[in-house]
Amino acid sequence: MSLIGKKVEAFSAQAFQKGEFIDVSSENFQGQWSVVCFYPADFTFVCPTELEDLQNQYAALKELGVEVYSVSTDTHFTHKAWHDSSEAIGKIEYIMIGDPSHNISTIFDVLDEQSGLANRGTFIIDPDGIVQTVEINADGIGRDASTLVNKIKAAQYVRNNPGEVCPAKWQEGAATLKPSLELVGKI
Repeated sequence: MSLIGKKVEAFSAQAFQKGEFIDVSSENFQGQWSVVCFYPADFTFVCPTELEDLQNQYAALKELGVEVYSVSTDTHFTHKAWHDSSEAIGKIEYIMIGDPSHNISTIFDVLDEQSGLANRGTFIIDPDGIVQTVEINADGIGRDASTLVNKIKAAQYVRNNPGEVCPAKWQEGAATLKPSLELVGKI
């Protein structure tokens, strides 16, 4: 069942950010754009490359009014230990949510029940808490966080310009489309 166009169900959790433990809930997604990035586990192999890459895009995402949340089924304590022991993870400034109860991973439908770990899922959520994009990768396939910047720009454009849509490979400032009967079969 697709989460596209659906409001994120209520949850609350503990998280780690910038040397502190914080409380996070689905209410954090209200009033701002959010990227939620699920990954299987701390102290692994592909995960730190993805999270470091996400940190490399964090400033650009913040400029667009986006907050970033990473989530695994580890605890917030484990996130702190990983942050303190890994050069790549030590750079992270965004929020790292612990989901040891598997509640959040279940809400976002990324939980691999057999392993008890989250799949690699990336979600863009609008300021109303509505899921706008979903990308889920197999465990061995890392993601490229640079694609998030253009996806956010396209999502923001479409939200601010009802009746227009962004074609494939759309870049900010490029032409958009206005779906109509006249365009059918002409693109």
